[in-house]
Amino acid sequence: MENSGGIKASLQGRYASALFDLASEQGFVSAVEADLEAIGSSLAQSAEFATLIRNPKVSRDVANKAVSAIADVLGLSPLTRNFLGVLAGNRRLSALPEIIRAFAAIAAAQRGEATAVVASAHPLDDTQIEQLRQKLEAREGRSVKISTSVEPDLLGGLVVTIGSKRIDSSIRTRLNSLAQAMKG
Repeated sequence: MENSGGIKASLQGRYASALFDLASEQGFVSAVEADLEAIGSSLAQSAEFATLIRNPKVSRDVANKAVSAIADVLGLSPLTRNFLGVLAGNRRLSALPEIIRAFAAIAAAQRGEATAVVASAHPLDDTQIEQLRQKLEAREGRSVKISTSVEPDLLGGLVVTIGSKRIDSSIRTRLNSLAQAMKG
Protein backbone atom coordinates (compact mmCIF):
# COMPACT_ATOMS: atom_id res chain seq x y z
CA MET A 1 0.00 0.00 0.00
CA GLU A 2 3.02 2.31 0.29
CA ASN A 3 4.33 4.20 -2.67
CA SER A 4 7.32 6.44 -3.27
CA GLY A 5 8.62 7.83 -0.02
CA GLY A 6 5.78 6.48 2.11
CA ILE A 7 3.36 9.13 0.83
CA LYS A 8 0.28 7.01 1.54
CA ALA A 9 1.34 6.39 5.15
CA SER A 10 0.26 9.85 6.32
CA LEU A 11 -3.30 11.10 6.72
CA GLN A 12 -2.65 13.69 4.01
CA GLY A 13 -1.26 10.95 1.78
CA ARG A 14 -4.39 8.85 2.23
CA TYR A 15 -6.60 11.80 1.28
CA ALA A 16 -4.38 12.60 -1.73
CA SER A 17 -4.34 8.94 -2.78
CA ALA A 18 -8.12 8.64 -2.52
CA LEU A 19 -8.56 11.80 -4.59
CA PHE A 20 -6.04 10.55 -7.15
CA ASP A 21 -7.86 7.20 -7.43
CA LEU A 22 -11.21 8.94 -8.00
CA ALA A 23 -9.69 11.39 -10.50
CA SER A 24 -7.98 8.51 -12.31
CA GLU A 25 -11.20 6.46 -12.53
CA GLN A 26 -13.05 9.47 -13.95
CA GLY A 27 -10.23 10.61 -16.25
CA PHE A 28 -9.79 13.93 -14.47
CA VAL A 29 -6.23 13.70 -13.08
CA SER A 30 -5.00 16.70 -15.11
CA ALA A 31 -8.03 18.81 -14.20
CA VAL A 32 -7.75 18.01 -10.49
CA GLU A 33 -4.00 18.63 -10.57
CA ALA A 34 -4.60 22.06 -12.17
CA ASP A 35 -7.32 22.78 -9.57
CA LEU A 36 -4.98 21.91 -6.72
CA GLU A 37 -2.22 24.09 -8.19
CA ALA A 38 -4.71 26.99 -8.33
CA ILE A 39 -5.71 26.35 -4.70
CA GLY A 40 -2.04 26.23 -3.68
CA SER A 41 -1.39 29.55 -5.41
CA SER A 42 -4.44 31.05 -3.71
CA LEU A 43 -3.20 29.86 -0.32
CA ALA A 44 0.19 31.45 -0.98
CA GLN A 45 -1.35 34.75 -2.13
CA SER A 46 -4.22 35.10 0.34
CA ALA A 47 -3.42 35.40 4.02
CA GLU A 48 -7.17 35.27 4.74
CA PHE A 49 -7.57 31.92 2.95
CA ALA A 50 -4.47 30.48 4.66
CA THR A 51 -5.78 31.63 8.06
CA LEU A 52 -9.26 30.22 7.35
CA ILE A 53 -8.03 26.70 6.69
CA ARG A 54 -5.92 26.68 9.88
CA ASN A 55 -8.44 28.25 12.26
CA PRO A 56 -9.94 25.54 14.50
CA LYS A 57 -12.70 27.93 15.60
CA VAL A 58 -14.24 28.03 12.12
CA SER A 59 -17.35 25.82 12.10
CA ARG A 60 -17.86 23.08 9.53
CA ASP A 61 -20.73 25.04 8.01
CA VAL A 62 -18.73 28.26 7.65
CA ALA A 63 -15.72 26.33 6.28
CA ASN A 64 -17.98 24.58 3.75
CA LYS A 65 -19.48 27.89 2.59
CA ALA A 66 -16.03 29.47 2.33
CA VAL A 67 -14.53 26.65 0.24
CA SER A 68 -17.62 26.62 -1.95
CA ALA A 69 -17.17 30.34 -2.62
CA ILE A 70 -13.47 29.82 -3.32
CA ALA A 71 -14.32 26.94 -5.67
CA ASP A 72 -16.69 29.27 -7.55
CA VAL A 73 -14.05 31.99 -7.87
CA LEU A 74 -11.37 29.53 -9.05
CA GLY A 75 -13.77 27.63 -11.33
CA LEU A 76 -12.87 24.27 -9.80
CA SER A 77 -14.08 20.96 -11.22
CA PRO A 78 -16.95 19.18 -9.43
CA LEU A 79 -14.61 16.46 -8.14
CA THR A 80 -12.23 18.98 -6.54
CA ARG A 81 -15.16 20.99 -5.19
CA ASN A 82 -16.63 17.86 -3.55
CA PHE A 83 -13.23 16.92 -2.16
CA LEU A 84 -12.89 20.34 -0.51
CA GLY A 85 -16.36 19.84 0.97
CA VAL A 86 -15.26 16.50 2.44
CA LEU A 87 -12.15 18.12 3.93
CA ALA A 88 -14.25 20.94 5.42
CA GLY A 89 -16.79 18.43 6.78
CA ASN A 90 -14.03 16.34 8.37
CA ARG A 91 -12.25 19.45 9.72
CA ARG A 92 -9.14 18.59 7.67
CA LEU A 93 -8.72 21.81 5.66
CA SER A 94 -5.51 22.52 7.59
CA ALA A 95 -3.95 19.52 5.82
CA LEU A 96 -4.68 21.01 2.38
CA PRO A 97 -1.11 22.21 1.57
CA GLU A 98 0.32 18.76 2.37
CA ILE A 99 -2.48 17.04 0.43
CA ILE A 100 -1.71 19.23 -2.60
CA ARG A 101 1.98 18.27 -2.43
CA ALA A 102 1.16 14.57 -1.95
CA PHE A 103 -1.29 14.58 -4.90
CA ALA A 104 1.33 16.23 -7.14
CA ALA A 105 3.90 13.63 -6.08
CA ILE A 106 1.51 10.73 -6.76
CA ALA A 107 0.53 12.16 -10.17
CA ALA A 108 4.19 12.75 -11.09
CA ALA A 109 5.13 9.21 -10.04
CA GLN A 110 2.31 7.80 -12.20
CA ARG A 111 3.71 9.75 -15.17
CA GLY A 112 7.23 8.53 -14.38
CA GLU A 113 8.32 12.02 -13.39
CA ALA A 114 10.36 13.19 -10.48
CA THR A 115 9.54 16.48 -8.81
CA ALA A 116 12.43 18.70 -7.81
CA VAL A 117 11.82 21.46 -5.28
CA VAL A 118 14.43 24.14 -5.90
CA ALA A 119 15.10 26.95 -3.43
CA SER A 120 17.34 29.80 -4.54
CA ALA A 121 18.42 33.10 -3.02
CA HIS A 122 17.21 34.99 -6.11
CA PRO A 123 14.53 34.15 -8.71
CA LEU A 124 15.76 31.87 -11.48
CA ASP A 125 15.06 32.84 -15.09
CA ASP A 126 13.58 30.40 -17.60
CA THR A 127 16.97 29.58 -19.12
CA GLN A 128 18.45 28.71 -15.72
CA ILE A 129 15.43 26.55 -14.84
CA GLU A 130 15.68 24.72 -18.18
CA GLN A 131 19.43 24.09 -17.74
CA LEU A 132 18.84 22.79 -14.22
CA ARG A 133 15.99 20.57 -15.43
CA GLN A 134 18.23 19.04 -18.11
CA LYS A 135 21.01 18.33 -15.59
CA LEU A 136 18.58 16.80 -13.10
CA GLU A 137 16.95 14.64 -15.80
CA ALA A 138 20.40 13.35 -16.82
CA ARG A 139 21.16 12.58 -13.18
CA GLU A 140 17.79 10.97 -12.39
CA GLY A 141 17.28 9.19 -15.71
CA ARG A 142 13.67 10.36 -15.97
CA SER A 143 11.58 13.44 -16.59
CA VAL A 144 11.85 16.09 -13.86
CA LYS A 145 9.27 18.74 -13.02
CA ILE A 146 10.73 21.74 -11.18
CA SER A 147 8.99 23.76 -8.49
CA THR A 148 10.89 26.89 -7.46
CA SER A 149 10.88 29.12 -4.41
CA VAL A 150 12.99 32.09 -3.34
CA GLU A 151 14.70 32.02 0.06
CA PRO A 152 16.95 35.09 0.45
CA ASP A 153 18.57 33.67 3.60
CA LEU A 154 20.41 31.13 1.40
CA LEU A 155 22.63 34.09 0.30
CA GLY A 156 23.42 32.32 -3.01
CA GLY A 157 23.47 28.90 -4.64
CA LEU A 158 20.66 26.36 -4.61
CA VAL A 159 19.02 23.76 -2.44
CA VAL A 160 17.45 21.02 -4.59
CA THR A 161 15.22 18.33 -3.09
CA ILE A 162 14.09 15.32 -5.14
CA GLY A 163 12.16 12.84 -3.04
CA SER A 164 14.38 12.07 -0.05
CA LYS A 165 17.56 13.33 -1.78
CA ARG A 166 18.83 16.82 -1.01
CA ILE A 167 21.57 18.70 -2.86
CA ASP A 168 22.61 21.78 -0.87
CA SER A 169 25.04 24.11 -2.63
CA SER A 170 23.90 27.25 -0.81
CA ILE A 171 26.41 29.79 0.41
CA ARG A 172 24.72 29.73 3.82
CA THR A 173 25.54 26.02 4.22
CA ARG A 174 29.10 26.53 2.98
CA LEU A 175 29.64 29.36 5.48
CA ASN A 176 28.18 27.27 8.31
CA SER A 177 30.50 24.37 7.38
CA LEU A 178 33.49 26.71 7.31
CA ALA A 179 32.54 28.16 10.71
CA GLN A 180 32.29 24.62 12.15
CA ALA A 181 35.67 23.67 10.65
CA MET A 182 37.30 26.76 12.17
CA LYS A 183 35.89 25.94 15.63
CA GLY A 184 37.22 22.36 15.58
